[in-house]
Amino acid sequence: MATHYDLIVIGGGPGGYVGAIRAAQLGMKTACIERDKLGGVCLNWGCIPTKALLHNAELYMEAIRHGPEWGIDVDAAKVPVEWSKVIGRSRNITGTLNNGVAFLFKKNKIDHVQGHARILSGKSAHAPCSVEVAEPAGDYYHGTGGPAKQTLTADRILIATGAKPRQLPGVAFDGKTIVSSYDAMNLPARPKSMVIVGSGAIGMEFAYFYNAFGTKVTVVEMLDRILPLEDDEISKVAARAFGKQGITFMTGKTVKSVARKGTGAEVAIIDVADESKRETLETDVVLVAIGVQGRFDGLFDEKLGIAVEKGHIKTDYRAKKEPAYATSVPGIYAVGDVIGPPWLAHVASEEAVTCVERMEGHHTLGVDYDSIPGCTYCNPQIASVGMTERDAKAKGIAYQVGTYQLKSHGKAIAVGATEGLVKIVASKPYGEILGAHIIGEDASELIHEFCLARRLEATVEDIISTLHAHPTMAESIHEAALAVEGRAIHA
Repeated sequence: MATHYDLIVIGGGPGGYVGAIRAAQLGMKTACIERDKLGGVCLNWGCIPTKALLHNAELYMEAIRHGPEWGIDVDAAKVPVEWSKVIGRSRNITGTLNNGVAFLFKKNKIDHVQGHARILSGKSAHAPCSVEVAEPAGDYYHGTGGPAKQTLTADRILIATGAKPRQLPGVAFDGKTIVSSYDAMNLPARPKSMVIVGSGAIGMEFAYFYNAFGTKVTVVEMLDRILPLEDDEISKVAARAFGKQGITFMTGKTVKSVARKGTGAEVAIIDVADESKRETLETDVVLVAIGVQGRFDGLFDEKLGIAVEKGHIKTDYRAKKEPAYATSVPGIYAVGDVIGPPWLAHVASEEAVTCVERMEGHHTLGVDYDSIPGCTYCNPQIASVGMTERDAKAKGIAYQVGTYQLKSHGKAIAVGATEGLVKIVASKPYGEILGAHIIGEDASELIHEFCLARRLEATVEDIISTLHAHPTMAESIHEAALAVEGRAIHA
């Protein structure tokens, strides 16, 4: 006998569990099927545990490299690093988070179904959607189902199965020498050297973490700058800051091949502009951080016919002003990383809430895709929202820029965090905030003033006329706004 629900959510990550909770709040009988741990990649292998690792690295860097500046002379040779505890703390945090999601499910009367979901059918005039639940099989990269345990039916299905790391063509992950971000979080010993392919947020965060603890890190980036999605000026400052910390960058280069050699690997590098320029790097570990693709292995019955494009499930979110996040099959919806970029946990959560509310006929403003904050949690941190200067030029928008360097900022000087800047891209002649970009202390927290400003269609003058407490890092936002009008006080 099949158990029937108003909504079955497949995936227990930040899209899935948030969508399930919102559905339950709206009175829907809800089940969430998850093949692994509740919280998904974000809570178990991504957002949260990586920040625990990065905090460890930051504390170590402050003590060893900057301690003498504060009158705390720490001898690195006498400070042993217990690697198992560094990694173990990160893993322990995930247990707390798993239990927290389970508690929220119980509180909201959501049925948590452990297993691998396989969607058998969508909704028709004669029958509801149906999902088979099986014992999980396969692995992290190729998850499939084993023997079937039960069949569930629902009026609607919400897919929120997330994404998995992309592999280099012809180079499979082995979890030891050629690794993904998943493996890099759990290496049993710190490698002496590491080549990281890709300098996006994931690549840069692991570069910072391993470099902090003494690994010789080389980052290979195909484009002519690191952090290629960021404003060009931010990328330059970041390259300088992390270069000072000891990270080597090879921009305008691409990986031709990776060959295992002994306990390590040889990485063949070629110049993008001139393929005759080649070199080979020897390293203990190669971390591939070239992006992700939708995770839906074994999710669909072959007769279902759901549309997929470029490694992601196709929905109406790119085609409609107010998308329902509907797939090509009636009754089936999808949100989060599985439907394509931007691959961010906070986007998945908001898409899930919007999707569920629209299912129930509620009016919702939905997701503002032009005002999504992106953050990289190294030290210095990097955060941005809206247009880069490059974007404004490409779109032919008349704009003006205000930049404020943290080297002259009181609070930054007090806490020893003077490397970085705040940059505002504003429209002409009205000063509307088109984009904002920060590299420096607390950037991931500071960016939200700009997020709110964009949502409220605020101008530079609105920020200038808003009193900012002294001394704070937030004052740097006020100074950058003043700089747009050529009247910064402390620059």
